[in-house]
Amino acid sequence: MGVVLAMGRPQLLLPLCASVSLLGGLTFGYELAVVSGALLPLQLDFGLSCLEQELLVGSLLLGALLASLVGGVLIDQYGRKQAILGSNVVLLAGSLSLSLAGSLAWLVLGRLVAGFAISLSSMACCIYVSELVGPRQRGVLVSLYEAGITLGILLSYALNYALAGSPGGWRHMFGWAAAPALLQSLSLFCLPAGTTEAAARKDLIPLQGGEATKLGRPRYSLLDLFRARDNMRGRTMVGLGLVIFQQLTGQPNVLCYASTIFHSVGFRGGSSAVLASVGLGAVKVVSTLTALGLVDRAGRRALLLAGCALMALSVSGIGLVSFAAPMDSGPSCLALPNASRPAGLPGDSSLPGAVVSPLPLPATSENQGKPVPPTSTKIKPHPRAGNRTAPRLPALGTAAPAPRSAPELALLHWTALVCMMVFVSAFSFGFGPVTWLVLSEIYPVEIRGRAFAFCNSFNWASNLLVSLSFLHLIGTIGLSWTFLLYGLTAVLGLGFIYAFVPETKGQSLAEIDQQFQKRRFALSFGHRQSSTSIPYTRIEVSATS
Repeated sequence: MGVVLAMGRPQLLLPLCASVSLLGGLTFGYELAVVSGALLPLQLDFGLSCLEQELLVGSLLLGALLASLVGGVLIDQYGRKQAILGSNVVLLAGSLSLSLAGSLAWLVLGRLVAGFAISLSSMACCIYVSELVGPRQRGVLVSLYEAGITLGILLSYALNYALAGSPGGWRHMFGWAAAPALLQSLSLFCLPAGTTEAAARKDLIPLQGGEATKLGRPRYSLLDLFRARDNMRGRTMVGLGLVIFQQLTGQPNVLCYASTIFHSVGFRGGSSAVLASVGLGAVKVVSTLTALGLVDRAGRRALLLAGCALMALSVSGIGLVSFAAPMDSGPSCLALPNASRPAGLPGDSSLPGAVVSPLPLPATSENQGKPVPPTSTKIKPHPRAGNRTAPRLPALGTAAPAPRSAPELALLHWTALVCMMVFVSAFSFGFGPVTWLVLSEIYPVEIRGRAFAFCNSFNWASNLLVSLSFLHLIGTIGLSWTFLLYGLTAVLGLGFIYAFVPETKGQSLAEIDQQFQKRRFALSFGHRQSSTSIPYTRIEVSATS
């Protein structure tokens, strides 16, 4: 009935598609960020050890990885709209489990379920919106998902701060994740199930570019992703290359190191936490909004090239600065013999009266390690916890530098801060939104869900690899060389984008499909091209309302 209402008012279709994309990202970002504010009260209420905290944080990643393995089949078999609605139902169940949890087992189960839901929804949302709208609107509307993620993170900061002092506040933190999911479901009820239904009702054909009218197309299996048929192998290389380079540039770990850099430039305690959360959040919002304005003008390829180049320069800059002025990382959770500290908490809070420093977010494909503003609550040991204090770890530099004056050190630390801001900004208008936009465009409709999920599974896997190898890399080659290695990887990613990633702006999904079929080798995409020079046959579709 809601669909009929939307069909009779076509002017509502684009706003409804925008709300689906934005609210989907909002749910994703909120669910990722909320744990950093809830972890400290959870630790106090349940007396969680470091291992238990890591299990609680990592359970969301495990759920997301499972969804990326099976979600593609669900999306292709039951449809994009049904997959989103189903994921929202699963998310409600996970939020309920988290809000009412009385033990660690229920908390882990709730996080596992929530991770599965947001991963499935993220894939289905990008595909669903990209199929319903046309070339001129597709870049902006799909990129709204990334903007929603950023807004969801900031919303979680605000609610975490407001609820931190209330008894059982963490239950409300987890419960509020259901609100944007419910609003998104209401918007979905006013939209068609997909391009097939839209074609039958003759309402969305002018928008989606004629893909729904292509009858009798061959079906694909998952193995076809590695075959030369319709250049599927080339498409898979583009998709896997983007998601893997997105993570191998060190994006999960640079943000995890943000609180250390903020402390280095003199912002300590509460002021450091506020600046880290609000400052980095504001940078991500501005950069993502910039991407929304440029993705359909400058193009996907141009944003990827510019973003990757800036990431290479900025992360290398952090590595070079740490050669001259190594920064103390502070003790980690693993260095503590007791269980009175949250995992990964910078600063030494074992001393009486210590103020809690910002907590990192779980390492994920969209946002990693961003701190959240804490309250000035002092840590009270749980009865299970010991009273021993933690030794301070040495700095993560490679060697002790020559003594420098205070102004020189201040300049170097501020340079590292600027480099970190540039890195966050470059990711937010490059790899962040554009990777998922390109993935939603390059595959045929029959296998789009499974192909997107296949690439997404490599995204989560490479993210876990990069996150877990960070401390081992530091111990082997030092922090400076680790960041320089990330810079070298970004340079390789820049070459990959230039050689293999095509420009898809201004083309319908049917035209992009024909473009890939005409080009047997992905390398031919490396040269600049305009949509007028692509040898495709435009599909004419009559627009009758």
